[in-house]
Amino acid sequence: MLRDTIKGNEILHYKLLIMNYLKMAWRNLWRNKRRTAITTASILFAVFFALFMRSFQLGFYDHMIKNAIESFTGFLQVQHIDYQDDPSLENTFVCTDSLLNSIGSIDGIKAVVPRMENFALASSGNQTKGTLILGIDPEKEQALSNPENFLVRYRLTKNIITALQENAELPVRIKDKLELIANKSYSNLGTIAMDMDIDEEENKEYLEFIGETSRIPGNYLTQDDDGVLVSDRLAKYLKLFVGDTLILLGQGYHGATAAGLYPVRGIVKIPSPELDNKLIYMNLPYAQTFAGLGNRVTTLAINLDDNSEKNMIAYQELLNRELTDPKIQVKNWMEFNKVLKQQIEGDNQSGQAFMALLYFIIFFGIFGTVLMMIHERYRELGVLVAIGMRKTKLAITFIYEMFLMGILGVLAGTVISLPFLYYLHNNPIRMTGDLAQVMEDMGFEAVMPLAWIDMYVLWQGLIVAFMVVLSCLYPLRKVLKLKVIDALRA
Repeated sequence: MLRDTIKGNEILHYKLLIMNYLKMAWRNLWRNKRRTAITTASILFAVFFALFMRSFQLGFYDHMIKNAIESFTGFLQVQHIDYQDDPSLENTFVCTDSLLNSIGSIDGIKAVVPRMENFALASSGNQTKGTLILGIDPEKEQALSNPENFLVRYRLTKNIITALQENAELPVRIKDKLELIANKSYSNLGTIAMDMDIDEEENKEYLEFIGETSRIPGNYLTQDDDGVLVSDRLAKYLKLFVGDTLILLGQGYHGATAAGLYPVRGIVKIPSPELDNKLIYMNLPYAQTFAGLGNRVTTLAINLDDNSEKNMIAYQELLNRELTDPKIQVKNWMEFNKVLKQQIEGDNQSGQAFMALLYFIIFFGIFGTVLMMIHERYRELGVLVAIGMRKTKLAITFIYEMFLMGILGVLAGTVISLPFLYYLHNNPIRMTGDLAQVMEDMGFEAVMPLAWIDMYVLWQGLIVAFMVVLSCLYPLRKVLKLKVIDALRA
């Protein structure tokens, strides 16, 4: 009983001691508000810039994956066991309704989409180009890449831009900005307003007029449609328009010749410029007939409700156990799209190196402000030691002061960053000029979204907090080795 009482008193004593140190440190901070504000601001901006940099990196990776994986190939694919090494029509498999239903009935699977991929020469007039034919089920495809959302509704050719600029109904400020969208294609008026850098609501009347002038026809494929959808850049290269006829010539199943004439039902603008240069959508039965495949497909593309890596691997293992056909297997996107995986890994390593450089600069910024603070207070510290305060207590008080400023700086930096991260995640920065061209040449849409608020926010705060602790080591040594006479003369 007595022992418990003594132990309780000791705990209470330490709690009171900690509270006293905190109270003293807090009062010390506000004795010189400008000094505290400078030190806290250095930590605040460190967190702010670290968060922005990491958010841009992670956002770009997510954008790469969304462009190439989530909206096109799927995170998982059912393939013939030899298709990865030899993606030819010989390595296809029979797709039955029972197979689709058995996979689609598993909880957590968002979409299962049958596809037939083939390569062919596409020709129109004197223009010919190698293309990727993608046979799809129009209804099922809505749950994955959803080509209907990418149908081109407006095309701003040079002739249309000239006609609009000569129209008296448009104000000069709108006419001047029309050059920004010359030779571009759009699926909606909102994107036109964004590229012209004008307010959609304020300029609704003018946008509608621009839309009416530049509107082009086009429809999505129906289940029994014998036509095709052509990607925007490919259509421009082949000089195709809705209603024209496309000639396709390629190789079918078992080396047979594949050829056909197909009407163009619509033009689609694919987010990935690489695909936008070569993609043709065709109804799956007609694509199978073109290649002489019967009811065979090259892949089943699968998306999940939760596409995180851990969940994706778990479902891959589950599906591989469930599939009874030894000639087919399930692969995740990191296995069938190794190029993208290597691009992300390489960019992530360079990004981490750049972040290390940023942290190095941030650390010396924080260290400099802490050093300034200790030199400003050197005489004050000497006076405290001279009147009897122990150096260890002085050092502990200094640690608490830095702890409080670190907490204030990290919290303030995080809170100020969050609205910007949220806004720029939902309204990504659209690149223009040479930078946009470089991104499109790499095969990505020219936008820079920020990553959604996640654990990386906590990690950046913790890293900066660690740098604050690290920057205290020299000042602590200075306090513990303080010479009273030198300090009083300072």
